[in-house]
Amino acid sequence: MLKVPGARLHYELRGTGPLLLVVAGGDGDARANAALADGLADRYTVLTYDRRGLSASTIDDPAQPITLATHAEDVHHLLAALTTEPARVYGSSIGALIALEHLARHPGQVRLLVAHEPPAVQVLPEAERAAADAAQREVEETFAAEGTFAALAKFLVVAGIDPADREEDVVLPRPSRERQANLEFFLTHDAPAVRRHRLDLDALRSAAGRVVPAVGVNSGPIMPYRCGVLLAAELGVPYAGFPGGHNGGVLRPKGFSARLREVLTSEKA
Repeated sequence: MLKVPGARLHYELRGTGPLLLVVAGGDGDARANAALADGLADRYTVLTYDRRGLSASTIDDPAQPITLATHAEDVHHLLAALTTEPARVYGSSIGALIALEHLARHPGQVRLLVAHEPPAVQVLPEAERAAADAAQREVEETFAAEGTFAALAKFLVVAGIDPADREEDVVLPRPSRERQANLEFFLTHDAPAVRRHRLDLDALRSAAGRVVPAVGVNSGPIMPYRCGVLLAAELGVPYAGFPGGHNGGVLRPKGFSARLREVLTSEKA
């Protein structure tokens, strides 16, 4: 457990080698990418954690607003506590957006960032940006009016997540009180924070040589896929394709970890 300003963060380490931080998407906690982390632990010391407010990570003042800048500073404190070297970072969805915000603020802490389908709506053309904003607001409004699982159903459509697009041995998580609490926290605090967030693209252009925007090869033209492709164009770097769709790291961990290993061991890394 690490004490950071306003919170205590639960984190887990596995494997040996240089540090690789995994920043989960959605309501994912330290265990959400366990299979992915296991596939990388022979080469890297894989760091996963519960974002503040999820699972075992607590918040000192629940009334304090949470932004993606808050989460990015949590990443800064985690890395500062665990390594003196620039780290490799993989983030998915909101995790990718947090990792990009962290890179813009603390570029010296990052050796290479693989940002998988960050919902960075500011890079979208105006019409797509307006449609994305409306879809995100609809998820939030559904949560307020109809509850967690109705909102989750709409969120899965926005993210284009197909639970059937998974490796044969992947077992879908069962509903639990902890999962419901995490979903409620995500929909109350983090989903609106994603919608409001705007990256410092100038700062990211300065660090573009350390960014690999990534997309799922099965994602199709969903909003996060489009953001990944257009972010690459904004930064003047190529994007990388990964197995599966928006949640490929969870649903296709073997193929995804193999591809992530390739990217992390490329000349750029």
